[in-house]
Amino acid sequence: MPARVSTRVPTAPRVTRKSSAATLDARTSTSSRSSANVPDEGPSTALRTKICAIFADAQKSTAGHRKLIVTLRKIHEECCYESQSQSKNGGEQFTEKDFNSETARCVIRVLLVKKSESVGDRIVRFLGQFLRHASEKDAALVPEEEIDETQAFPETPASRLTSHILSILLPLLMSKEKTVRYRSTQIISHIVNSLDSIDDEYYHLLRAGLIKRIRDKEAMVRVQAVLGLGRLAGNEGAEEEDSDSDDSSGLLEKLLDVLQNDPSADVRRSLLLNLPLTPATLPYLLERARDVDPATRRALYSRLLPALGDFRHLSLSMREKLLRWGLRDRDDNVRKATARLFRERWIEDCAGTTQKEDGTTEAAPPSIDALLELMERIDVVNAGVEEGIAHEAMKEFWEGRPDYQQEVTFEDAYWDSLTAERVFLARSLNDFCRQDNNERKVSMIEEKMPEVTKLAFFLQRYTNNLVAHLKQAGPNGELENEDEAVELEFVVEQLLHIALTLDYSDEIGRRKMFALLRETLAIPELPEEITRISIETLRLVCGPDSAGERDFCGVVLEAVAEVHDTIAPEPAPSVDDGDESFHSARSDLTSNSSTPTKASSEKKLLLADPAEDEEKAIKEIIVNMKCLHIAQCMLQNVSSSLQSNVHLVTMLNNLVVPAVRSHEAPIRERGLLCLGLCCLLDKTLAEENLTLFLHCFSKGHAALQTTALHILADIFATHPSLLQAPAQGQADGATIQKQILKVFSKGLKASHEPSVQAAATTALSKLMLTRVIADADLLRQVVTTFFEPSTRENAATRQALSYFLPVFAHSRRESMELLAGVVPAVVHACVGLGEELEEDEEMVGLSTVGSMLIDWTDPRKLVVLDEEVRAWDEVGKKEAKAVNGDVHLDLAVGLLEKVMGHGCAKEEKKVLLSMLGKLYVTSNSDAGKLKAVGDLVYEALDAKIASDATGRNALMKLQTAVTKSMGDGKGAASGRKSMAPTVPAEDEVVESVEPELAAEAETEAEAEEPLPADDDTTKMSLDTKDVGNDSIVNDLLDDDDEL
Repeated sequence: MPARVSTRVPTAPRVTRKSSAATLDARTSTSSRSSANVPDEGPSTALRTKICAIFADAQKSTAGHRKLIVTLRKIHEECCYESQSQSKNGGEQFTEKDFNSETARCVIRVLLVKKSESVGDRIVRFLGQFLRHASEKDAALVPEEEIDETQAFPETPASRLTSHILSILLPLLMSKEKTVRYRSTQIISHIVNSLDSIDDEYYHLLRAGLIKRIRDKEAMVRVQAVLGLGRLAGNEGAEEEDSDSDDSSGLLEKLLDVLQNDPSADVRRSLLLNLPLTPATLPYLLERARDVDPATRRALYSRLLPALGDFRHLSLSMREKLLRWGLRDRDDNVRKATARLFRERWIEDCAGTTQKEDGTTEAAPPSIDALLELMERIDVVNAGVEEGIAHEAMKEFWEGRPDYQQEVTFEDAYWDSLTAERVFLARSLNDFCRQDNNERKVSMIEEKMPEVTKLAFFLQRYTNNLVAHLKQAGPNGELENEDEAVELEFVVEQLLHIALTLDYSDEIGRRKMFALLRETLAIPELPEEITRISIETLRLVCGPDSAGERDFCGVVLEAVAEVHDTIAPEPAPSVDDGDESFHSARSDLTSNSSTPTKASSEKKLLLADPAEDEEKAIKEIIVNMKCLHIAQCMLQNVSSSLQSNVHLVTMLNNLVVPAVRSHEAPIRERGLLCLGLCCLLDKTLAEENLTLFLHCFSKGHAALQTTALHILADIFATHPSLLQAPAQGQADGATIQKQILKVFSKGLKASHEPSVQAAATTALSKLMLTRVIADADLLRQVVTTFFEPSTRENAATRQALSYFLPVFAHSRRESMELLAGVVPAVVHACVGLGEELEEDEEMVGLSTVGSMLIDWTDPRKLVVLDEEVRAWDEVGKKEAKAVNGDVHLDLAVGLLEKVMGHGCAKEEKKVLLSMLGKLYVTSNSDAGKLKAVGDLVYEALDAKIASDATGRNALMKLQTAVTKSMGDGKGAASGRKSMAPTVPAEDEVVESVEPELAAEAETEAEAEEPLPADDDTTKMSLDTKDVGNDSIVNDLLDDDDEL
């Protein structure tokens, strides 16, 4: 049973409320006070001097707070108790009321101190510590017989001082000054967390005031409010509910709502660490593992969960989720905190603690039993599968616990009684020691692990046990002891994973493992995952050379033949009745030839059982699927040419092709997958079957369409020449190429299933990044798909494109130029999408679309710079050399032609003109393109294309940049006419509308010292260009999704 208890109290410490039997004269109504104005203080006194000196010293440093608290307490006692009231303070005697007034006077001074000033925090801390110390001292002076059962504690000078301070601060919670609200809330919360009891009257007042502050517009005020309310949440009860609308629901419900919905991460984190730990609050606290703020997630793993107590109190699903969320968090600090929690606190819960002679406890020494229990608590049978979280958890465990690495030993007795936890412990340590090829770790694990021959015998034993369990399955596939069979299957899988990492230089061990795997593959009942790992291990055992690959294929095909022989027709059963057999034989002699034939046919019809036929058909499908799966795994582990391996040709003709032609859909689909893998090994076969894969996409269901897209993508990635432009006269090649591009275009449309759209996007992304496909129309469609509202719910497609588009554009100049060519068409398509929006649909703004397109085509963000812009100085640093801006010049030409063309809507024109002002233009660009852009800008201004000041200013900014770049260019000496146009009188308003923009452009020109443009050159002629080139973009597909 769990031993360690929580270091956080399960419920928040209860703040005891006292009934207010007596009040002080100083407790007057201050409800109208809304600011921290200090009233008339009167003349200075000796008491004021002493108290002010103490508070002045307290704000300097926290180091002397304890001494100052003792000093202030002595003054407090002198003023409050009659026995000490005769002390001489400069000839004056002071009462408790004087002390409370002077202390409150110093507290008021803190209310105007801003949050950034640390002196305010020191005074607040000092005040809380003093009130706690005074309460403890007063409690010690009260006799036990004076304590009334109806009160938590009798009224004391400390409680009256607390009430006096609260009476001043509570009205200030509603102040208009945010600093006053912050400091008053902070002091009240600090007092609540410092004391064990508060007057009942003020309990309700401060509770109501703090509840209002959790909705304050300032996050710093809300943080302090939840710090105080977190302490009060433990006192929440049904009898405390008020009729006020603000208190209509319980305090705890309000705080949980803030924990889930408050926009400030500081507020959520403060609540996370201060709410009481109860069964009702625990799910809300643990869900902060998915908080958007990394610091809040880290606080959960580094502070809350270690203080929670024994992790075994959590449910199994919650343990798995916490590990998965933490170890796969995007923030490195969260991952480290989770790993530390797993390898230090959770293992400590399982191992327990040891008690020293002095009574203290320490962590127990390494215990293998505790480690096995820890793995059992995270359910390694389910979490230890491939891509399961147990692999990452154990990797972090071994990384931080070298003592357990040395403690683990694998003797023969260990392997004789393997469980899921034992075998996974061995596999995880083996993988950890071999992952980075560290000689010390490899040597250590080789000493611990058994040799190949021993491991083969262990593997054979557990495989036989598994097969025996599987053969005991009932007619419907149910097992008597399913849990045991699942555990045995897991054990065999882990042993095979260990076998994948062994050294097979020992011939005896290699032969033993080879024979064992050969026999294992021929077992029809073997699960598919074990079959896959067995084939991978067999490929390793056969050797990496071509001869080993041929032997591998031959052995696998022999196993396929043996599995297929299990569905061979059995001999015809003899008739059971001996008399009938004799009678039939005699009748053959006495009857004519037609009689026995008719009788034989009737007997066959009587012997035929529809149930048996159905069972036989199902068995045949299962065996054929098993054979195809073995062939698929084999094809995934070979790389030689198909024609050079006779075993592969035989398998293609006798197994794959008949499966593709089968009438059974499961067999046909798996056969198609095997055919696609064969096409990767032979270009001619791939070219011949392209039409088949295209037909499967056009006529198949969603799963078959996804498979067809994966196959096509892998084929073109392996044989890119299949997509090259066909030679002249090859009309069939051109037709196939168009059909292929049409398939990808069709897959991108939202009319398909989300999985099909995601598969098409991923496949195109891979082909576009490798330049296998460079089609402008597809690129335009891909970019438009990224902005389409219909893909909002398809997270896979959106995520793929959000990664692919900037990578594609910034990886090489050719890709960026291709993207720049389709920008006008993309903007036009987005404008149309915005006009067709439904009421419940949302779409990103057009200005955002334009900004993203400009960013993707910015030549300064090219990762691989070409020779035109690569330059380095003598010390190896990049020179301050202007980047070639031809990409944005080409984009400017396309945008200007679109703006000045027919059919450009007002909204579209506005977006295009705004994009012109964001282009990067530099003198290190082609002079001819600069001239072309300059002429188009002049023509646009002359035609008054821009109807508003923003558009005209964007054109003027672009014109100024072009003029400056031409002046700085090499062609300035040949003489050019100034690009500054003669603006008509009506256009003079442009300069007056945005003078800052024009001044900014002039400042940029002066900063780069442009050469004056020559006014004697003639104006350039306009170069008309076709910008209609399009291409396709899609998001990267994981290597795991390849066929």
